[in-house]
Amino acid sequence: MTVTVRRAALAATAFALATGLTACSSSGSTTSSPSASAGGPKLSGTVTVFAAASLKESFTELGKRFEAAYPGVKVTFNFGGSSALATSITSGAPADVFAAASTKTMKTVTDAKAANDSKVFVRNTLAIAVPKGNPKHITGLKDLAGGGLKVALCAKEVPCGAAALDALKAGGVNLTPVTLEQDVKGALTKVELGEVDASLVYKTDVKADAAKIDGVDFPEAAQAVNDYPIAALAKAPNADGAAAFTAYVQSADARRVLTEAGFQTP
Repeated sequence: MTVTVRRAALAATAFALATGLTACSSSGSTTSSPSASAGGPKLSGTVTVFAAASLKESFTELGKRFEAAYPGVKVTFNFGGSSALATSITSGAPADVFAAASTKTMKTVTDAKAANDSKVFVRNTLAIAVPKGNPKHITGLKDLAGGGLKVALCAKEVPCGAAALDALKAGGVNLTPVTLEQDVKGALTKVELGEVDASLVYKTDVKADAAKIDGVDFPEAAQAVNDYPIAALAKAPNADGAAAFTAYVQSADARRVLTEAGFQTP
């Protein structure tokens, strides 16, 4: 068993005991802090997480819950395009955890030995984001290629862009986007601002932004499902914190947050 795997196993046990003890304390019993009571490593300091932009809302919530379970620990995030984050990590950027929007992107990090192990924790599919009320009456992928519509896609190097190309190929649809964005939030913002008529983004992003945009499902999305892996990084400045956060993201509590956000279980 590698040191990384051993830390993750201990962290998973510690968090399970921590949340259990927290639940018990709500019934009136007195307990010490979760990490101390669990018998695992006492966490401190900052856990720096590099994560795909599509994880922003759900990971922000998970970070708050993790900090509540481990008083004194601070979780900071760097959200962005998975490929750009992977390049930063392999170039030596200090980080503890990497959560990518595709296994291909994670492989660039593991191949560079910047992470030892990774685990898929959720899956995501695409939807068409349109302005509120769907003024162009878009019903599917084929509508995007006609009528002079302005469409935003993610760049092909980014997981959401690669997935979009797979979906378009599956639907036999050829289109020329007016812009190629470096992460899914950039493609979504173009719709929010009225700069494009539609964009291909993740269903989770449509759900998170439902107050500002609408979403259109399409059957070809089933041909472009992205698996999201997570890994504690080999040179994590806070190795125990990295192992604990990685384990927490795979816990039942985190899974509830992620599925409520629209992610699918692997």
